[in-house]
Amino acid sequence: MQIEGKYLSEMISHAREDAPREACGILAGTGHRVLRIYRARNAQRSPTSYSLDPEEQYRIFRDIEDRGLELVGIYHSHPSSPATPSDTDIEQAYYPEVSYVVISLADPDEPQVRVFRITEEGVAEEDMLVV
Repeated sequence: MQIEGKYLSEMISHAREDAPREACGILAGTGHRVLRIYRARNAQRSPTSYSLDPEEQYRIFRDIEDRGLELVGIYHSHPSSPATPSDTDIEQAYYPEVSYVVISLADPDEPQVRVFRITEEGVAEEDMLVV
């Protein structure tokens, strides 16, 4: 995944603002390049899980389509656990063609951000190029 530093900073800021609850959002772009970030509300308002409100998700997906972009990724935070997908994250990875970004605030001064592809075959870490 290729992402501009400003988008990476935006995701980390979102995670910090929503802590101790998990933050979540959508990444849009072309190919593996992120060109737009959509903050979303965690409908569960939980510190250990997330889900997007279906109406909000629909509006975001419509905007992505209207702009001629593609769904590139989904991001969420782990306020107090490592930047690895949880069992729940893996079970609810409904889009195997996109990247899943996990932001850990376990060390709030040094957030960790990792990218994964989650498919029926398993979980594989992907490279993230910050430009």
